[in-house]
Amino acid sequence: MENVKIIAIVGATGAQGKGLINAILNDKSGEFRVRAITRNSTSDKALALAKRGVEIAEANVDNKDSLVKAFEGAYGAYCVTFFWEHFSPEKEILHAKNMAEAAKEAGVKHVIWSTLEDTRKWIPLSDDRMPTLHGKYKVPHFDAKGESNVYFEKSGVPYTLLNTSFYWENFIYFGMGPQKGPDGKLAITFPMGDKKLPGIASDDIGKCAFSIFKTGTEYQGKTLSIAGEHLTGNQMADAFSKHLGAEVKYNDVPASVYRGFGFPGADDLGNMFQFKADFEADFCGVRDIDATRKMNPELLNFDNWLVKNKAALKI
Repeated sequence: MENVKIIAIVGATGAQGKGLINAILNDKSGEFRVRAITRNSTSDKALALAKRGVEIAEANVDNKDSLVKAFEGAYGAYCVTFFWEHFSPEKEILHAKNMAEAAKEAGVKHVIWSTLEDTRKWIPLSDDRMPTLHGKYKVPHFDAKGESNVYFEKSGVPYTLLNTSFYWENFIYFGMGPQKGPDGKLAITFPMGDKKLPGIASDDIGKCAFSIFKTGTEYQGKTLSIAGEHLTGNQMADAFSKHLGAEVKYNDVPASVYRGFGFPGADDLGNMFQFKADFEADFCGVRDIDATRKMNPELLNFDNWLVKNKAALKI
């Protein structure tokens, strides 16, 4: 079809990319087609996408020219970075710059940048309520994305900034799910006190992104912030208990303790949870669930998500 609009998806084999690909493939209108951008077109995940009829384009976010080639002829581009692969905010900023400039050079008509808040607007580096990391960041994986917004805003390409939320899939793939303590009882652990954490299913991020592309110009030039539900640690623990058939407790620990847990990125995540707790009104306030559901009527709450995913939890 001549009028089919190609959506080029960076990180197509990742959580957000997968959700957007599924949303496009499930769309009955036939108005859009997927171009999956991956660093390795022969990987198992890429080959599986090709079997589903997805166009595969090989590019590397370190190489702007490869991105320009991958974006050429596309109506839209979905741009996301991969902080947890390299733990470098500087790399993340460079990759965002490359994507924004490549979209401009390729003539893309609409870019969605998957981003997060720059926490330094709330907690300047001079504020010692939490440690400064990597020399100039409070929450590196947030701040680098927020700092990079300017590349898309000044690119000359119609853009939408999409502030995401905590993936509930982190409970499956990121080691944050219920763990047995020394007493043999299950618990989830966050330094959030009684504050609410906005969360979302990663597939729902993709569905929201597809809705943004489908609406044309309605969301261009805007910042949108999405979530499926805002829940306290105790509320999440209660939901786990209900669906797992075993008591799950919520361990509230100080952010300083969480930062010292020793796994890669623990200091970043400790600061992140502290930011979300200290600025709950701001962080939750912009993540309007009703507005998210308007974009994605199939939006899951945490209870719905657990029904679908409890078997995947590694208990």
